[in-house]
Amino acid sequence: MLVHWNAMHVLYLAAVWLHLLALAVWLGGMLFLALVLVPATRRPEQRLLAPALFHQVATRFRWVGWACLALFIVTGLIMLGYRGYGLADAFNGRLWQGAFGHTLALKLTLVAVILAISAVHDFWLGPRAVAQWQRDPTGPAGQRLRRQASWIGRITLLLALVVSVLGVLLVRGWVAG
Repeated sequence: MLVHWNAMHVLYLAAVWLHLLALAVWLGGMLFLALVLVPATRRPEQRLLAPALFHQVATRFRWVGWACLALFIVTGLIMLGYRGYGLADAFNGRLWQGAFGHTLALKLTLVAVILAISAVHDFWLGPRAVAQWQRDPTGPAGQRLRRQASWIGRITLLLALVVSVLGVLLVRGWVAG
């Protein structure tokens, strides 16, 4: 089979690769936080170190996560362009037609929700929770804020998994266009 390697095709393949790499880093980071860091910081011998460690790791991952989200947007636009869609198609309705368009609309709606709740978590609730935790590691206010931040993190992770499934369905599943 002969593959025609033009610039747009190479750009598309690079965009797909970067999109998947960003997904691996983003989901992997969230899973690491939930399955490794949080349980480790709950151990009694880590109580004194936990607030500072969690703050450092979460702050570092915040910027990695937002870079991944930005990369999703850029690479997603490139991939849509390769499929023949432009910005005008989002406004004239062409992009949202059929099963592909409906699935894409659901995916992008969930992405918008993820962006909104991630902003609340990363720039408001999370920093407040960690600051309170550092001031009073066992106090009820810090525990309440950490519990809220934890639930937002879980919801974000669940939505990210749904978005990744919708992405697979768009290109390889029921609605491949």
